[in-house]
Amino acid sequence: MPHDVSLISTIAAGFGLALIFGYVAARLKLPPLVGYLLAGILIGPATPGFVADVALAGQLAEIGVMLLMLGVGLHFSLDDLLAVKRIAIPGALLQILVATAMGMAVAIWWGWGLGASLVFGLALSVASTVVLLRALESRGVLASVNGQIAVGWLIVEDLVMVLVLVLLPALAPLLGGAGADSAQGQNLWATFGITLAKVGAFIALMLVVGRRVFPRLLWLVARTGSRELFTLCVIAGAVSVAYGSAKLFDVSFALGAFFAGMMMRESEFSHRAAEESLPLRDAFSVLFFVSVGMLFDPRVLIDEPLKVLVVVAIIMLGKTLAAIGLVVAFRYPLNSALTVGASLAQIGEFSFILAGLGVSLKLLSLEGQNLILAGALISIALNSLLFSAIDPVQGWLRKRSAFARRLEQPDDPLAELPVSVDQALLTGQVVLVGFGRVGQRIASELTARGVAFVVAEQNREIVERLREEGVPAVCGDASDPAVLIQAHIARAAMLVIATPDTFGVRKMTEAARALNPAIELVVRSHNSEEAALLEKEQIGKVFIGEHELAVGMARFVLARLSPGAVLGH
Repeated sequence: MPHDVSLISTIAAGFGLALIFGYVAARLKLPPLVGYLLAGILIGPATPGFVADVALAGQLAEIGVMLLMLGVGLHFSLDDLLAVKRIAIPGALLQILVATAMGMAVAIWWGWGLGASLVFGLALSVASTVVLLRALESRGVLASVNGQIAVGWLIVEDLVMVLVLVLLPALAPLLGGAGADSAQGQNLWATFGITLAKVGAFIALMLVVGRRVFPRLLWLVARTGSRELFTLCVIAGAVSVAYGSAKLFDVSFALGAFFAGMMMRESEFSHRAAEESLPLRDAFSVLFFVSVGMLFDPRVLIDEPLKVLVVVAIIMLGKTLAAIGLVVAFRYPLNSALTVGASLAQIGEFSFILAGLGVSLKLLSLEGQNLILAGALISIALNSLLFSAIDPVQGWLRKRSAFARRLEQPDDPLAELPVSVDQALLTGQVVLVGFGRVGQRIASELTARGVAFVVAEQNREIVERLREEGVPAVCGDASDPAVLIQAHIARAAMLVIATPDTFGVRKMTEAARALNPAIELVVRSHNSEEAALLEKEQIGKVFIGEHELAVGMARFVLARLSPGAVLGH
């Protein structure tokens, strides 16, 4: 051909084989991403036949990570992240320390040096952005408290890895590697301070300037009425900010795109931006999994099977148990602990970057890099199985473990209403489950009309704030009857479920009716199909967001138009 078509051939082979193998995987009741990984192995340099351009595939995968983090930012506000800071920051830091220590201990046992062991341990400690978000989105729990904790945890991990990637070249001479002179190694604290200053400057710039610029930009483009221009504005904004943040402030592409999305969320067009970018996000996230498969050399499974098993055990068992223990230690429910543990039981893009840097600095051997890639591929393929096992494991633990039952009913002052609450407010009250954006609006209306209510919320920080404001609130999962009992559901007039996590709705309503057969139920739903299913099961009064918005707008229009104006038109 007259020109180079490596980009076209890489995309064509990647998408085509991903479709075929993804379809086969779905027919076999396996997650489609397993098929995407196999497609990548087939077109990678470790297998015979056609070999795609690995470098180009890696860049396409980076675009996928950017677009996916853009989508997360469009659904998350700064308040959502700050609401879980008490568990996300210490939890992520401690989990990184524990996982790194496990990886280092195993590597030293294998006879590796200190530098190789450190890089190896750090690479096993950080989860994949793409895998975690795909798992949370596919189960509809991204906007739940558990999803917020997992995403907040992930952001902290990303920030830590940004620091690690900047500091590792300066530390390399001290760890027995190459790539930096001794003076650079001695200026470690200066490098650390400069990196923190850059990250802080980027965050400040986005919060001060970005949240003013992006909503205005989306509004100006939306006024043109051009759909393609609006989509281009969203994508260009995310990719440009991601690239600029990486070049100017040394933060990751993913973190830059996330903040771009979070700033766009300040606009009234944020939902449209999320919808318009969804097809591209899905397509490029597939290329991420294909690129992971391309990096994998299957021979490591034959040459070092025991080492591969140890690596997978650290990622999927060690990290999971550490995360579960940390979440439980922060007095969150067992379900939250299991969800966060499963979310983090894999490694991905940061691990690849760290391993590649370790090899270039002569800290990590190619064997270590192959073991990290093998652990990533296997943990990504099996991660969905861990999510599927959450409910069965939780049920099994409840039945057979007294300790697990105590975790579900911890000795926690936030799990019970204070005795100082006026008993008059606990008869005929509304039990409000969830205190997100919808729950807050409902609470404001109830307060304005003097209607007593009790809030049941999983987020401990929100419960603490409500109690400081004098609002009766209990911390816990309302699908657990014990939480509803603490909210005095037996004497309540109504149960209002305003949480975006609708998976526990049936359990909540069943428990409420068992404790109070006369109670009236009000449920929030995301779409008409889900609402129809809930109404068919006679759950109660179901409200659909889009439907209620249309009703409210129609009422406003009819109220503004006089009968004469309507007839005259």
